[in-house]
Amino acid sequence: MRRIPGGRTAALSLALAACLAGAPAHAADVEVGGVRVPDSLSEGGRTLVLNGAGLRTKFVVKVYVAALYATAKTSDAAALVNSDEPRRMRLRLLRDVDSKSLDEALQDGLRDNTPAQELAQLKAPAERLSALMADIGAVREGDVVDLDFDAQGVAVTDNGKSRGRIDSPAFARALLRVWLGDKPAQASLKKALLGG
Repeated sequence: MRRIPGGRTAALSLALAACLAGAPAHAADVEVGGVRVPDSLSEGGRTLVLNGAGLRTKFVVKVYVAALYATAKTSDAAALVNSDEPRRMRLRLLRDVDSKSLDEALQDGLRDNTPAQELAQLKAPAERLSALMADIGAVREGDVVDLDFDAQGVAVTDNGKSRGRIDSPAFARALLRVWLGDKPAQASLKKALLGG
């Protein structure tokens, strides 16, 4: 290496080291199914950290990358489901899906993970979810659907556009069990969302 007069080699090396030291903002990001998943998100002035992310497949077809964000990482599914703290389930679509198919998959997951009596009591919120999915219409490859869970219920957003809320804490818990319940949409995805 040719020496630069005035000792600038050391100064340049230090500057480069400082830049690299300040760069790991994306170092903890993960890649799932060819999609970069950020290690944290900001929601309502609070930082949510990536709890886990995984690939949803159906008949070997890649459907979406799911990423679960929470205020603190945990591998306890029940703690995540029952928390009053903000949580976000982000679905990044890897193929085009019509809203009816997406809604049917969510409704199937609700039925699989909710006792019949409780499910009957959640009929109105479940119908509200169907209406919000219909409002979204078809989702295309690359689209993002966010489900934001809080103590009051769940809000639905697609590509940054708010579609509405379902103000029912019981329904929010039931919806999160679609991925984290005893009969999840996909066991390997549940494990990944829990950081496994």
